[in-house]
Amino acid sequence: MTPRTTGLLLLLITAINWGATWPLLKFIMTGLPPLTLRAWGATATALVLLGVSLLLRTPLGVPRGQRGRLVLYALLNITAWMAFGTLALRWLSASEGAILAYTMPVWTALFAWPILGEKPGLGRTLGLLIGFGSVAVLFAGRGAAMGLDKLPGMLLILSSAVLFALCSVLSKRWPLRLAPMASVTWQMGIGALPMLVLAPFIEHADIGSVSGEVWFWFGWMVVFSMGVSYFTWFGALSRLPASTAALGTLLAPVLSVAGASAFLGEPFGLREGGALAGVILAVGLAITQRDRPA
Repeated sequence: MTPRTTGLLLLLITAINWGATWPLLKFIMTGLPPLTLRAWGATATALVLLGVSLLLRTPLGVPRGQRGRLVLYALLNITAWMAFGTLALRWLSASEGAILAYTMPVWTALFAWPILGEKPGLGRTLGLLIGFGSVAVLFAGRGAAMGLDKLPGMLLILSSAVLFALCSVLSKRWPLRLAPMASVTWQMGIGALPMLVLAPFIEHADIGSVSGEVWFWFGWMVVFSMGVSYFTWFGALSRLPASTAALGTLLAPVLSVAGASAFLGEPFGLREGGALAGVILAVGLAITQRDRPA
């Protein structure tokens, strides 16, 4: 299997796991407040990954010159993406949150050109337009009033998308010289710290009222949506152009809408099906294109 094929497979696994995340978050928030569930989830994931790393004897040492970069990437990849994105669900539905979050490929493509010299060819440009257009049409079809009542959520979710995209490009330009398992473990642990500190000051978690079903899906999120998906995302990013990897994640919001329909009762009709077809076409155009020098 070539590195490109492996990268595409890892990207598909990432998109599936991230697509399932948004309906799960909305459900888990019926028992746990948003920042708390992300803080605890990231911490639990870091501890699980630490245990696996020790079991596999993965070197966890961080060279002195890599430490500042590691902290920056953790804050962008984990803290900003998780905290801002999950807090936004106070104002947005699961589908709305997922759709807006995955404007991320637009920002990635914009950052990748000046920082990485990934000048988009015609196919990738068309893929970007079709993919983002499909997501925009999908959002327009939700029938949600985009008024001031949703503005805080929109700003939070778009901020998380922009910062995550920036980190994806920066990590391609200046990668961490760590084993993938060590990189994910450290980033998850460091990224959890600001959320752990802030959560008690802005929300209250009533642990005694949390149902067993909520805890089950919380555990599922820790293992798959956070642990496995970040590992596969970094693996895909190391094997694919940043803009292609980011565009591939456009599958996630469509899967989120399908999941929200199945588990949360949100609608799934012709508009959603058309968006799915458009996103698949966009991803196909992106992954068949080779890079062009700037």
